[in-house]
Amino acid sequence: MKIAILGSGNVGSALAPGLVRSGHSVSFGVRDAASAKSLKAGTLASAVPLRTVPEASADADVIIVTTPPEAALSLVPQLGDVRSKLIIDATNSVRTRPEPYPTAFHAIKALTKSEGVVKCFNSTGFENMLNPTYPGFGGIDMFCAGNDKKGKQVARQLALDIGFGECWDFGGDDKVELLEKFALSWINLAILQGHGRGIAFKVIKRS
Repeated sequence: MKIAILGSGNVGSALAPGLVRSGHSVSFGVRDAASAKSLKAGTLASAVPLRTVPEASADADVIIVTTPPEAALSLVPQLGDVRSKLIIDATNSVRTRPEPYPTAFHAIKALTKSEGVVKCFNSTGFENMLNPTYPGFGGIDMFCAGNDKKGKQVARQLALDIGFGECWDFGGDDKVELLEKFALSWINLAILQGHGRGIAFKVIKRS
């Protein structure tokens, strides 16, 4: 599968290696390939080329947005017609949001006029995306939300490809903001409550 990761920060750089190891063709779509952040991403994922946002998006089947959420407003016009592609929003509108939209998910869906938009890869720290396996527990869990059922199936498979134990369906578009609040729970425990970034969520069920 051809995947464009838009943004070369911590999340994008963490997702790329696992996707490459799984056999996917991955490229970064960046604003400035010479920036310190882009160059760092190039060292962390050396097999992933740095391209412009329009170039990376045009060639992709799946677009993963890892930019700051407010960047969605300037990002969408660079994508062209993406109604045949899957867009995965991995952002969280914690400190900023793409006004007047509540989240980047809502902005992307409204501005692209595409139904193929899902939320995923937002609910844990980038360290857990780089290595989702915990000794004694196996792969930790990921979560996704959105109305596009086929898109969520693809997002789930990508999560499993990276090494997550499961990717749970959080619900439709109406659960996107709830999933972002769930991400805030991780941020609260890991950072605000001082438990450190080496913690993760895993759903368990009684047999």
